[in-house]
Amino acid sequence: MAYGGAGSAMTAGAAAAPAIRQVKLEKESELRIEAAHETPLRLRLLNGTAEIFGTELPREIWLTFPPRLKFAVFTWYGATIELDGATETDYTADETPMVSYVNVHAILEGRRIQAKASSSGDSGPRVIVVGPTDSGKSSLSRMLLSWAAKQGWKPTFVDLDVGQGAITIPGCIAATPIELPIDPVEGIPLDMPLVYFYGHTTPSQNVELYRTLVKELAEVLEKQFTGNAESRAAGMVINTMGWIEGVGYELLLHAIDTFQANVVLVLGQEKLFSMLRDVLRNKPNVDVVKLQKSGGVVSRTQKLRQRSRSFRIRVSSLGFCQTCFLISSKRTTEKIKTFIFSRNTIMAFQMIYPRTPI
Repeated sequence: MAYGGAGSAMTAGAAAAPAIRQVKLEKESELRIEAAHETPLRLRLLNGTAEIFGTELPREIWLTFPPRLKFAVFTWYGATIELDGATETDYTADETPMVSYVNVHAILEGRRIQAKASSSGDSGPRVIVVGPTDSGKSSLSRMLLSWAAKQGWKPTFVDLDVGQGAITIPGCIAATPIELPIDPVEGIPLDMPLVYFYGHTTPSQNVELYRTLVKELAEVLEKQFTGNAESRAAGMVINTMGWIEGVGYELLLHAIDTFQANVVLVLGQEKLFSMLRDVLRNKPNVDVVKLQKSGGVVSRTQKLRQRSRSFRIRVSSLGFCQTCFLISSKRTTEKIKTFIFSRNTIMAFQMIYPRTPI
């Protein structure tokens, strides 16, 4: 977990950050935060228990969050949070959908236990999270993964959203096992990702290529599950794009079929829930569940989305370069291949995003 020391220095001319302040949270409430645009934010848990997207916070240890990050600190039983730094906004809310989310987790936990105990090699839950743009799909996915990891499972996270890139960088689809609750600062670990480079930030640019890559990713994961009973029982959580109309809807159906999803979680739209429930009615092994969108989800403009993509590319390319440096000191064929792939990925994104320094 990324533990912060002293916060980074503020940019020249910026106003001084406010003094350290405390926020007391009542049970089943959350503190919703958007970090300042230019300066990091430090946060720590003083007492009680609290979590960020399903990952428990350590007590009395400062965490440093980067500028512009949006997140919520939730507590089941009450907590006191301390903040050090400026925010664009922060407020408490006692109306959250967390109870319904954790109830879903409990049902998935039961299915994992049942799959593990099965003598016929049954698969655990294959959950696909769908909904319009800015409905909280990525956040819910992280919660379900972190709660499962906390129980000792190693579920597979599949990210099909080429627009934002929750695992690697925008323009890719990817999958990776989640062995520990996801770090609220560092995000998804990149120890063993399976990544397919698509090259665009929307499937509409090349629908057939997107379909092909999704199918290829699903087939590789299926082979891995066949030889690994633990991963098969833990199942997967699939994050999807926010394009849900027309061809986007057809691609969602394609993903549901290709990954053999047996739980479809619909966030934030009654129409999509009704459509999926009707079209999947003839598949009794598929449950379609409607969930409330969190009130803390922030809608982003196209400009903010572009900034977010550029930020992820810069951060990830630094990681790639560090990885390349370490790999170059090794002489094995496998690691040299990884080195070449990493370099090609960076070069490809230099062509797609020529204005983004890498």
